[in-house]
Amino acid sequence: MKYVLTGGAGHITKPLAEKLLTAGHEVTVIGRDAAKLESLTHKGATAAVGSVEDVNFLTNVFAGADALYLMIPPNFAVTDWLGYQKKVADYFVQAIKVNQIKKVVVLSSIGAHMRKGAGPVDGLAYLEQQLEAAGTDNKFLRPSYFYYNLFSQIPLIKGMGIMGANMGSPDTKLVLTHTSEIADAAAEELLSLSFTGSTVRYIASDERSTFDIANVLGKAIGKENLQWIPFSDEQMKAGLLQAGLAEVFAQGYTEMGMALRSGEMEADYWSNRPAKIGTIKLEDFAKEFAAAYNN
Repeated sequence: MKYVLTGGAGHITKPLAEKLLTAGHEVTVIGRDAAKLESLTHKGATAAVGSVEDVNFLTNVFAGADALYLMIPPNFAVTDWLGYQKKVADYFVQAIKVNQIKKVVVLSSIGAHMRKGAGPVDGLAYLEQQLEAAGTDNKFLRPSYFYYNLFSQIPLIKGMGIMGANMGSPDTKLVLTHTSEIADAAAEELLSLSFTGSTVRYIASDERSTFDIANVLGKAIGKENLQWIPFSDEQMKAGLLQAGLAEVFAQGYTEMGMALRSGEMEADYWSNRPAKIGTIKLEDFAKEFAAAYNN
């Protein structure tokens, strides 16, 4: 089988590519930097160096593929985040149609069912919709809040001795996902290619309150009384701007926090909760967090 993967040598695409190569398949990985793809080309992958904002490049790379793994890479240089996401999604679909590709696995997100109002997830929802309209067989992977996003709390802990965002309470659970378990799910779907139509797969590793998160991570870094402080939306956005994020990204992440706080972002997950969730629990991730904190 020939697989084409987007995402370079990132947290998900790299282990996914390695799994497909180990299974004996042909793997092409799209990335913007040839040097960063060397860890995969040394293992037998083909590097396709170019931009997902180049539809001709995508059309050429997708040629002959049996299945695709699609993700919209971050681009913090854009001023219109949703516009960028929609352009990449449209180019993906154009290249798929030209090459008559039938099987697509997509890195989407929890909250994509909302279609609008979940910040950066809105662009992923758009990609889902465009692929549904294209008539391909699609598996939409919807992981939840990435564990590694919690690394962004480290400056706040060191600077103010707290964790926080414009969401979270002792009574509600934040669904957490480790990227390695997303790679496992993507590999399983791509190796079987048994999905038809457009179907969703939720991926979760643990379900914990933000107050529990602060408690567990605090203990791991020697701060027994670390607390999670809920911020107002205004405080959240101001903090992101102060941290150097552009307006469009600060607004997007604030909107995502609002969707999490309201419960809308996780509503479809809880209605369709997987019978089995992953094995990498918060206490396991706490070791990674402590290593990053102490580095």
